[in-house]
Amino acid sequence: MHTLISELQRLYLREGQEPGPAALRLVSDDGQLRTLVLAFGGKGDGAQHWSELVTLANALQQELDLPAPAVSVSGGDTFHLWLSLATPVPLAQAQAFVALLRRVFLPDSGRVLASAPPADLVDLPLPPSLHASGKWSAFIHPGMGAAFVDEPGLDMAPPAAGQLALLENVRSITAQQFAQALAKLQQHVGEVAAPAIPVIVATAPETPLSGLLLQDATLEDIVRWLHARNIEPTFRHRLP
Repeated sequence: MHTLISELQRLYLREGQEPGPAALRLVSDDGQLRTLVLAFGGKGDGAQHWSELVTLANALQQELDLPAPAVSVSGGDTFHLWLSLATPVPLAQAQAFVALLRRVFLPDSGRVLASAPPADLVDLPLPPSLHASGKWSAFIHPGMGAAFVDEPGLDMAPPAAGQLALLENVRSITAQQFAQALAKLQQHVGEVAAPAIPVIVATAPETPLSGLLLQDATLEDIVRWLHARNIEPTFRHRLP
């Protein structure tokens, strides 16, 4: 569990923040944030919510050359994409970035709730945590998302080792990557953007599934990926 906490701190907590039972405050007192959370859900078609998440997650990687985001189920009725920023950005800039993502890649969707704020996402429980519904939030392997379209939550707390395995290869978006992605989005919609600064981005060593997009993973891929980390897959639901 200590190692999982370290990973959560590495990716999503600002300097000095500590994970705990209270919800994670995404925005600092001086209006900065380093974690962008995109929510897909609410009442309606869970399969459509998931499809839109896949569309945006793949666009982040294919079109904007950003690292793959982490994916979670809320325990309630939403899926979340978690974007980690290596350097905090002003809230207004984060809001503009999310608005452009919606405009460019999901122009007909009203299901992306946006990053914090609105107020319901200023404070967000950090997975894994127990939702008011009685279900658990958890980070999930993207290839398993379709299994949660009717109920985005787990019946029991996810194993810490499994959560750690899902996060240890997640990379934060560097300041240069974020600036270049924002410039690309602005160019898509015809806004004036500053010229992008050429940058060579170091890539992580190739790992199982590192080249797979969200829709490409099979159950066999996921089981093989877990076994490579000495993690035994567990059932999502309790057996009767």
